[in-house]
Amino acid sequence: MALQYDMFVSSDPDEKGARSKRASSRAAAGMSAGAMVDHLEATGRYRVLQKLEARPVVAEPRAEFPLVGVILDTETTGLNHRKDEIIEIGVIAFTFDAHGAIGDVIDVYGGLRQPSAPIPAEITRITGITDEMVAGEAIDMTRVLAIIERADLIIAHNAGFDRPFCEAFSPIFEKKAWACSVSEIGWSDRGFEGTKLGYLIGQAGYFHDGHRAVDDCFALLEVIAGPEDQSQQTPFAELYAASQRSRIRLYAENSPFEMKDHLKGRGYRWSDGSDGRPKSWWIEIGEEALDEELRYLRTEVYRWSEADPPMVRLTAFDRFKAR
Repeated sequence: MALQYDMFVSSDPDEKGARSKRASSRAAAGMSAGAMVDHLEATGRYRVLQKLEARPVVAEPRAEFPLVGVILDTETTGLNHRKDEIIEIGVIAFTFDAHGAIGDVIDVYGGLRQPSAPIPAEITRITGITDEMVAGEAIDMTRVLAIIERADLIIAHNAGFDRPFCEAFSPIFEKKAWACSVSEIGWSDRGFEGTKLGYLIGQAGYFHDGHRAVDDCFALLEVIAGPEDQSQQTPFAELYAASQRSRIRLYAENSPFEMKDHLKGRGYRWSDGSDGRPKSWWIEIGEEALDEELRYLRTEVYRWSEADPPMVRLTAFDRFKAR
């Protein structure tokens, strides 16, 4: 015979689960959004992403951030800057100081452009940009020029892609310093599992409307700014410092054919000479690594201590140009 208090205890597991959910709902109702996020993440079973909100554009930037950076993103009809075209450009100008601390957003522009041929279906699938959207559209170069002229540094997430397209589009981009937020920030050292913008945004705790140029620019700004309580150097400070250093492009010209696999395994890439560079294997390194790389070429590749392979010193004004 059941005791009286047993009559108030359901033996139905579904009912127990429903009661537990109702109790959790009542508890959640009394929490702020931040408290709910903390509560969920404290369980170890959830990771909550925050919608990325664009920073406001300020009319009067703070004087302690005297430098201007521009984050740039393009959407194009393909991958070849010599035949494909820009169909969208997004730029965000922000201020920063000599230590790489970010200040204020001071300007934003995004514009569509109708290309000379229909947009390939695959590009529409990736970007969401259709022929109807770009019909009759043109990028306002007066607005773009006003932003780019002020830039001390242009940042693109894969500058080796965006810079050649931009320079083919307009000469205003040619004499500017460029930095690449893919290759010039040690993302893996910071615990990130990939360098694609979508991965970085998710691991930084955000989500956003991707594959539209201005949206991606704002997303990249938040990722490189880093969390406010970050004790180590921010990603942007690392990027800015990297942009100040020279790099060496070293060509293993006339290297023995049988050494090609060794060179490739060491990170060298092949140039067929069609772009005016030496027809040879080449690598780009920091100046601090030059002596070691010359030692490798002289002892392992040429086996001649006097070998003097061609090299070019590059700054942010030269890097990421069309190859």
